[in-house]
Amino acid sequence: MAAGRTPKRPPKALLFDIGGVCVRQQVQSPFQAIADYERRNAIPQGWINFAISRSSPHGAWQRLERGGLSVGQEFFADFHRDLHREASWREFCCASKRRRKSALNDIDSPMPRVDGTALFGEMMRVASMPDPWIYPALRKLRTSSRFILGALSNTAIFAPEWTESIDVPNGLRAQFDVFVSSAHVGLRKPDRRIYELALRELNEFAKAKMSQQCQKEYAASHIEGDVKPDDVVFLDDIGENLKAARNLGMRTIKVQLGKGKEAVKELELLTGLKLLEERSRSML
Repeated sequence: MAAGRTPKRPPKALLFDIGGVCVRQQVQSPFQAIADYERRNAIPQGWINFAISRSSPHGAWQRLERGGLSVGQEFFADFHRDLHREASWREFCCASKRRRKSALNDIDSPMPRVDGTALFGEMMRVASMPDPWIYPALRKLRTSSRFILGALSNTAIFAPEWTESIDVPNGLRAQFDVFVSSAHVGLRKPDRRIYELALRELNEFAKAKMSQQCQKEYAASHIEGDVKPDDVVFLDDIGENLKAARNLGMRTIKVQLGKGKEAVKELELLTGLKLLEERSRSML
């Protein structure tokens, strides 16, 4: 949550990222998988993320998360090109030399070769388990019936020939009232429009479910009425995604790698609910 901001009222909706928040391994993330791949293959640290970011907004990764590509041969061919663009490599070398964070001595250093298919497989595999802190808290929030629960995630659609498809773990999707998947709506974080779409979906759910007939299902009367941006708390592990949410007016919690329990403590303060088990609490 932003420093110094104490909410005057509880949120109406809690909006969760999936990969890196609800789903992750305790000590690894897709970003860690990239760093590990770079170390194993003697690739300058940071090059792969730099190449992906420089391909935006029309690179393979960005189009994948907007649903313009599915995980398959076309994606991997385009991903390979994005990871081997000479102009991006020269820019990376110059930037690394200025920061003195690299052993690269000049812009003529040879560009490393990256196996995009192998890299992507590793990135998916390290982020395939429910977080041991966030997921139990999410289930308790669901049981409380006091908040609208939504998911807002950058996702991918897998082509039939890709046999290593990674999907949301069983039981996770069912915890959410609203699920916004970037690849299915044609927008991706941090585009402001996908946050606006999520807010509209939360409002549609509120209007549909907060009728008099549903009051017994949802215990919190404060959910009634429009869901405004500052009625929403958004959890993500990426700074620019959180910044975009705050720019719209949402409250935010950053989920640091391997520190899901700290994020759950913030949720306890916001919701007034006990979300950590006693054994887990003693470990904080």
